[in-house]
Amino acid sequence: MAGTATRVLDVAEALIQQRGYGGFSFDDVAQAVGIRKPSVHHHFRTKADLVAALAKRYTERFESALAAIDVARRDPMARLKAYVRLFATTYAQDGRLCVCGMLGAEADALPGEVADAVAGFFRLNLDWLTAAFRDAQQSGRVASGQRPAALAELMLSALEGAMVVGRGSRSGGGPAAVGKSLLAGLAA
Repeated sequence: MAGTATRVLDVAEALIQQRGYGGFSFDDVAQAVGIRKPSVHHHFRTKADLVAALAKRYTERFESALAAIDVARRDPMARLKAYVRLFATTYAQDGRLCVCGMLGAEADALPGEVADAVAGFFRLNLDWLTAAFRDAQQSGRVASGQRPAALAELMLSALEGAMVVGRGSRSGGGPAAVGKSLLAGLAA
């Protein structure tokens, strides 16, 4: 992707993490990038095109991070702790929220292609977490009282929610503290 298009995506990502889909405009992006509004339209015809491309890029980056976790860590609990760190690292950047978490909160108001891209992010994460919890249960590291898919949804919901609650309450605990507590409570 061209340099200007990448900068546009980077700025849009930061704006969504702080304000959500409805909280920014092409004018905001153009000013932050240092270009004129028509230049943004040159790369992304509509706001929906821009945000759909951003959600897909965000998902691809997350997919790469998950693959790196799988390669670097054999222990299922270490993989789950590394997963928590993905959210903690994002949140540590001035209370930024997950792009797709922010967009997911607005799912009913999003254009179809954006909502589909956001749903893809959540499917990727739930599938990965389900496999990770299945491995953790099979190795005896996580209690087997619940289905791995249910644990996956619990983990993803807890981390996304911890970002929102942490920002809203200005508590500072965020996803790192919640993920640590959740994993400790699930340990066999």
